[in-house]
Amino acid sequence: MSNLYTIEELEKMGVQMFGKNIKISRFVNIYNPKNLVLHDNIRIDDFTIISCKGIIEIFNFVHISAQCFISSSTKIIIGNFSAISVGTKIFGGCDDFSGEFLANPTIPSEYTNVKTGDILIGDNVIIGSNSVMMPDIIIEEGAVIGANSLINKNCSSWNIYAGTPIKFIKNRSKNCLEILEKFKIKYNINIK
Repeated sequence: MSNLYTIEELEKMGVQMFGKNIKISRFVNIYNPKNLVLHDNIRIDDFTIISCKGIIEIFNFVHISAQCFISSSTKIIIGNFSAISVGTKIFGGCDDFSGEFLANPTIPSEYTNVKTGDILIGDNVIIGSNSVMMPDIIIEEGAVIGANSLINKNCSSWNIYAGTPIKFIKNRSKNCLEILEKFKIKYNINIK
C-alpha cells in the first residue's frame, strides 16, 4: 500500500477534485472532506489536519508541509504556486478570550463570541514555518510571511512581513515571475 491516498480514495471520502497529480499523505486527517476542493499538482505532507467546517479550496502547484493545521469556519482559498511551511496554523475561527464570554467548542454558541472570517491566500505566497494566521485575513499575491509570525492583518502584494504580530519588512523581488513563466512554457502549463 502506498503512503499516499489514491484519487479513488479521496473521491470516496467526498473530496472535490478538478485536477491530477494530487499527493496527500495517508497521515493527513481531513474532517468534512466534502468541503475540500483540490486542483492540479498539490502535495500535502504528514500529520497535517484539514478541518473543513467551511469550504477549503486549494489551487494549482500548492505545497502544504508537515504538521500544519488548517481550519475553515467559512472559506479558505490557497492560490496557485503557494507554499505553507511546516507547523503553520490557519484559523478560520477563533474564540474571544477576553473573559466577556465562555470559550471552547463544548460550549453552546449563545455563550461564546467566536470570530470567523474568510482567509484568502493569493498566488505565489509563502508562509514561513510555525506561523499562525487569524480569521478574516487577505494575503495578496506574492507576499511572504517570515517564520514564527502572527498574521493578524492583511498583507499587500509582493511585500515581506515577519514578527509577532507581523510588520512590513521590505518589498519582495518579482524575478520569480520570469522563472515561473519559463516553467509554464517548458511544461505547457496554462494557468493565469
